[in-house]
Amino acid sequence: MASQDHHHHHHHGGRSHDDDHHHAGKGAGAGAGAGLWVGEDGRVWHSHDGLAPHSHEPIYSAGDFSKRAPPLDSRSFADRAFTVGIGGPVGTGKTALMLALCTSLRDKYSLAAVTNDIFTKEDGEFLVKHGALPEERIRAVETGGCPHAAIREDISINLGPLEELSNLYKADLLLCESGGDNLAANFSRELADYIIYIIDVSGGDKIPRKGGPGITQADLLVINKTDLASAVGADLAVMERDALRMREGGPFVFAQVKHGVGVEEIVDHVLRAWEIATGNRRR
Repeated sequence: MASQDHHHHHHHGGRSHDDDHHHAGKGAGAGAGAGLWVGEDGRVWHSHDGLAPHSHEPIYSAGDFSKRAPPLDSRSFADRAFTVGIGGPVGTGKTALMLALCTSLRDKYSLAAVTNDIFTKEDGEFLVKHGALPEERIRAVETGGCPHAAIREDISINLGPLEELSNLYKADLLLCESGGDNLAANFSRELADYIIYIIDVSGGDKIPRKGGPGITQADLLVINKTDLASAVGADLAVMERDALRMREGGPFVFAQVKHGVGVEEIVDHVLRAWEIATGNRRR
């Protein structure tokens, strides 16, 4: 599906965001155009949609699982609890996975959650409506622009509420849901200690091999809604083959999150990473 590849064709001053990237690349060597400037670090910076100034790291390839950015050694979990980032295209089941993780973990661990939408707070309201956590432990962020900017370049819009919730509730784990984005989106390691990227079979069995940093470099890939495979003509064997190849054998889970299928395995991956990073033992 074409919509799977790009979900945010918003505009700034009459130009598309892709145009901004194009002009930034051309202007880097000769003084960037209006709204663009070259920082001391040599990167082209810009600001739009109310976001703080930021730059977009060029993505030259989908990357390798074995060479993905490791968790930060310098992280102090006293300042902000172990943070799980959940990303993926629109409609793949990110919020359903947030709900499932909350339901599975909330009785034994102190949790808090932050959701991202571009112009609404719908995903946060969904979690509140379904009693995922007490309402005060859920924050909904309106990013107002590119979803990937809020999880990769300008993460302050998420760091603030995550740190506040972490300290307020002495959280063991924090969950951060990205807004629905394209296949090039992935979390900064400064924001997410563990990254889950979720796709679904309705996009077609070609999605894993199309790659992108989320598919190739996330700590865990979830292929959701496997019960729809026959309805959309998706071959799960093809998806398994391509996921293994694109992720160099890195972990992935077939799931039907809404029906609880695969959730226990996903939780196990999260807790194993939490134990390794924090030195704590699961309860």
